[in-house]
Amino acid sequence: MANAYTPGLTVSGDIIVRRIRRLPIKGEVLVSVGDRVEPDQVVARAMLPGALQTIKLAEKLGVDAKDAPPFFQLAVGSPIEKGQVVAETKGFLGRFGKHTVASEYGGTVESVSEITGNVLIRESSVPVDVTAYIQGAVAAVLPEEGAVIETRGGMVQGIFGVGGERHGIIKVIADSPDHIIQADDVKKEDAGKILVGGAGISFESIQKAAEVGVIGLVAGGVKDGDLTKYLGYDIGVAITGTEQIPLTLMVTEGFGFLRMAARTLALLKKLEGKQASINGATQIRAGVIRPEIIVPLEATTAEVPVAASGGELMIGTPIRVIREPYFGRLASVTELPPQLMVVDSGTEVRVLKAKLEDGEEVVVPRANVEIIAS
Repeated sequence: MANAYTPGLTVSGDIIVRRIRRLPIKGEVLVSVGDRVEPDQVVARAMLPGALQTIKLAEKLGVDAKDAPPFFQLAVGSPIEKGQVVAETKGFLGRFGKHTVASEYGGTVESVSEITGNVLIRESSVPVDVTAYIQGAVAAVLPEEGAVIETRGGMVQGIFGVGGERHGIIKVIADSPDHIIQADDVKKEDAGKILVGGAGISFESIQKAAEVGVIGLVAGGVKDGDLTKYLGYDIGVAITGTEQIPLTLMVTEGFGFLRMAARTLALLKKLEGKQASINGATQIRAGVIRPEIIVPLEATTAEVPVAASGGELMIGTPIRVIREPYFGRLASVTELPPQLMVVDSGTEVRVLKAKLEDGEEVVVPRANVEIIAS
């Protein structure tokens, strides 16, 4: 067997990227094919039904359930405001035993029951917006669901991240792939920027970045303990990206302080000063999702590849090992043996031989590597 296919990470200065922007429920698409869009532009909107609330009308009026509806002053379907008087009894001589009921909720009257004596109020619908996320053009419309946004530019995928979708200007603060971002590296004028380091991000720098308004941090690695300390809890195996934090963090190599791949840092330096979209969402298991930085560039007429989720393993393919004992190490494929090999766990698997950056040749299962796509 001369080649094989395996998942890969993209590190490219010129690639076409498409992102599906889909509503959680059916709604209205606000753009058309060919429209130019900005990251914050809403491309689709749906209205989530408001919560259903109850006014215990009979109880508040002090009457039987069947006698309560005639006191209610609004019809089903009528708008209602919080604090609005909706029912009252006259009482004895118009004064004694008089009861007045004001709504505790705003919305629309959904029903008035003579069985329970209750009034149901549907609170106002909640809009759910989906933005373009990246600067680009609408490549396709998904009726009542969303749109596909396409852009051409640079793209760097990481191995792990936290934090959601944001966009800002890239600023490289690393003078080498070994540079670790410290609190002193973060300045007040970095608010709204995506800071790029080398080998790692310290806990203090994450804190400082959040305080000054940095929207993204990128480096080779981060210590698991520092990340847990900042988040306040351990990261599980589920998808990340929904953390309630003020910035997005992405690491390109793994956990610990790991020097950023030279080609990755070189590309980010080339993209410095440009507007980028960043997303820390990560899912390692089925349905792999990788954190990413996408930088739209000026359009040219040359053909470029479309970002894909996998690639072909061949002799010379650049890879990253994603399991111990070589986790995070960069290498290139030197041989693809066709026969199965027994590994330490006793399982027979397909393997490959690769040369690490320091020249060491190793044998690793093919499932334990990712292609560094370009």
